[in-house]
Amino acid sequence: MHAYYAAFAAVFAALYAAHHVGDQWVQTHEQALAKGGPGWAGRLACARHVASMTVTKVICLTLTAGITGLPLTVGHVALGLALDAISHYWADRRVTLARLAARVGKSGYYVLGAPRPGRDDNPTTGTGAFHLDQAFHVAFLWAAALIIAAR
Repeated sequence: MHAYYAAFAAVFAALYAAHHVGDQWVQTHEQALAKGGPGWAGRLACARHVASMTVTKVICLTLTAGITGLPLTVGHVALGLALDAISHYWADRRVTLARLAARVGKSGYYVLGAPRPGRDDNPTTGTGAFHLDQAFHVAFLWAAALIIAAR
């Protein structure tokens, strides 16, 4: 059982680091602006972002496994990353996460820091929507790490 704990810790750390690199450095400006937009343009921008995030996570997991000697199975990695990718796409379409925030009483928090309609406010990355988005993603990183570490 102790080997599972170590595997979980290593996998979660790799996924967490890769998530931040993928969301902040790998994601293009165009993807960030368009991924929550309507229609196929928004869906495709979000899919491209999720694909690049998944590749970043595969690279991080591969490096982590190679350096630490952590044995990973393709099936568990695929299942964990599929869960992560689907949940990431769902949240990054934006309207879905906004609806979830409303459903659980977090609408006020979701709009904190966002520019007001019709105003030339300075947008910031420190919005409630961003923090709820990141918390949602980290919860699924945790779940993916549990699956992947089960090898």
